Amino acid sequence: MRSSSVLALAASISGATAAFQGFNYGATNSDGTFKYQATYEAEFKAAKNLVGTSGFTSARLYTMIQGGSSTNEPTQAIPAAISQGTSLLLGLWASGGQGPFDAEITALKSAIAQYGTAFTDIVAGISVGSEDLYRVSPTGIAANSGYGAEPETLAAYIKQLRSAIAGTGLASKPVGHVDTWTAWVNGSNQAVIDACDWVGMDAYPYFQNTMSNSISSGKALFEDALSATQSAVGGKDVWITETGWPVSGSSQNLGVPSLANAKTFWDEVGCPRFGKVNIWWYTLQDADSVTPNPSFGVVGNPLSTTPLYDLSCSNTTSSSSSSSSASATASSSRSSAASSLSTAATGGAVVTGGSGLSPSQNAGVGGTNVTATAGSGPYTTPAASGGSGSGNYSSPTGIKTSATGTGSSSASSTPSTVSSSAAMISGSFVAIVGSLFAAVLAL
Repeated sequence: MRSSSVLALAASISGATAAFQGFNYGATNSDGTFKYQATYEAEFKAAKNLVGTSGFTSARLYTMIQGGSSTNEPTQAIPAAISQGTSLLLGLWASGGQGPFDAEITALKSAIAQYGTAFTDIVAGISVGSEDLYRVSPTGIAANSGYGAEPETLAAYIKQLRSAIAGTGLASKPVGHVDTWTAWVNGSNQAVIDACDWVGMDAYPYFQNTMSNSISSGKALFEDALSATQSAVGGKDVWITETGWPVSGSSQNLGVPSLANAKTFWDEVGCPRFGKVNIWWYTLQDADSVTPNPSFGVVGNPLSTTPLYDLSCSNTTSSSSSSSSASATASSSRSSAASSLSTAATGGAVVTGGSGLSPSQNAGVGGTNVTATAGSGPYTTPAASGGSGSGNYSSPTGIKTSATGTGSSSASSTPSTVSSSAAMISGSFVAIVGSLFAAVLAL
């Protein structure tokens, strides 16, 4: 990338009013093969040149480790981002135990040393973990969503990260954690909120299948989730880290995937926020080789700058203030809703059948086992193999975790085996959402 582009991007990131706008990017393709620099570059280039829109110049990552590396090599998304002038919301996978987290720190330090300010200047922030709190909740366990991490563990990891980046070009970057909004309204997770500079909220109305979740209710459900999160975290900044509506796939109650519905959700939830608040949409492309069910991709296969539906926001009339927070007239009822939701979340409400509701559940992706060594041992990620991962939690990091027990409200923070998997969206929080909103409707 030309030096002028680097300077322009760095200036925009340092600006007090800068808002990041982009997509989520997993570590693997939909068939389970790992992504490398050329693929990331092609994706980042397509995102910033999408027909009908502009400004999608940020990428949210889920791991610092390059897929297939046996030496904790930093992800090749970094040189791709430097080349394309794409800012990065970094992610460190935090559900594998201390050894794998140490490996994430090692990869991050290596990236700082290898790329210097060309890397650190384009970092929007750093997330320690993704949906780890949901996965140790009663509902997450009932849904067999995989290993997670306890709030005290995540708070400790955040402290370790801050220590690791002290005195580096990342020292001033904001540090947070990404989780389902239902995790944020659960008071038992306060330690994580306290440790964060910002919190990342994942919300998918489409999956809220125990309530009226048609596209006509999508905006309202999203706004309630955002309002509940904002109320729970006090004055902390809330970044929208995952949301979207599928273009194809199976229906979830009244939630029907279609191009028309995906556009409506884009217009009503995304458009009022783009360029105004930090937001990473799910997703640019998830059908690069295998089409998942459901599929959330803005573009299809092959990768193109031509979207599957109109991204122009020409139908948007809502103001930024009305869309980025609950309206004044609804603030009182939403405050009560947040209280009800918090109670339900703590109680561990479960959706129908206890099934996993992550958008990647039926993505047709697979992985191979990886031994996660406790302590300071290296975290090795071998090449993935094909297969299907229905019933397990496939993280967008390229790491897939499988729960091995039931009946407990917490999961081991140092599992002995972690599976590497394909790119996916998180969003598994939705297993808890339907019952939570049932409580709201009863208000």
